[in-house]
Amino acid sequence: MPDLPLIMWALIAGVFGLLIGSFLNVVILRLPVRLDALWQQEAREVLGVDTPVEPLPPGIVRERSHCPHCKHPLAAYDNIPLFSWLLLGGRCRYCRAPISIQYPLVEALTAVLSAIVVWKFGPTWAALAGLFFTWALVALSGIDFRTQLLPDQITQPLLWAGLALSLCHLFVEPNAAILGAAIGYLSLWSVYWLFKLLTGKEGMGFGDFKLLAALGAWMGPVSLLPVILLSSLVGALIGGTMIVLRKHAREVPMPFGPFIALAGWIWFVAGDYLWHAYMSFSGIR
Repeated sequence: MPDLPLIMWALIAGVFGLLIGSFLNVVILRLPVRLDALWQQEAREVLGVDTPVEPLPPGIVRERSHCPHCKHPLAAYDNIPLFSWLLLGGRCRYCRAPISIQYPLVEALTAVLSAIVVWKFGPTWAALAGLFFTWALVALSGIDFRTQLLPDQITQPLLWAGLALSLCHLFVEPNAAILGAAIGYLSLWSVYWLFKLLTGKEGMGFGDFKLLAALGAWMGPVSLLPVILLSSLVGALIGGTMIVLRKHAREVPMPFGPFIALAGWIWFVAGDYLWHAYMSFSGIR
């Protein structure tokens, strides 16, 4: 690889992250709709329901991007990550309908997180794996925030990638990855059933179990308690703020996946610093 300063590698990762963020927007918006249509199609086939075959919603790769309001296909210069949204003033060039703030936020967030990962690991295989880890978490967070769904199409490859990478001893050893995946899944699974037995309600979805299992596969069992604590803290702060500002009713369920993903990413890139800070603060040697 070229002998570039670390800051240059981080900047390159940030620019590339903008492009990936644009693609992740497509995944966040189209994958749940596509999956829902496929599930309905399969259900009709299993039940033997004879209904007209409707065309499936746009896929992730082949169909061109278009305005969700006027359906006009977007030109290449309308799809420049972040900058097109700014230049257009957040409105469609063709119908002047507002463009969701989600687009630039996901692109900017993916760029920043990608740059941080490369700054942390340098131009290494660990950084490449860390970028995949980061992009998967961004996609899962966006989907869960919008639909309260954590699709197996992303959580399962993330889990298996963590287990496979442990064979290369990239982040954790294989035994730690296996234990992390098992404990991560079973811990939230146990909480789910305990809560359901006590209240008769479902406190979280099965996708949360799989996401924490994937984090355990990537970072081992020792990461799980800090991740759960961090996600609970962030969830309580954000949820409490939304309730206080009356933007979210108390009875309306709030997705927990984005908080697990955020806590997992923080521990992935800064867990060692946080642990040393805690040890110094507590006076433990």
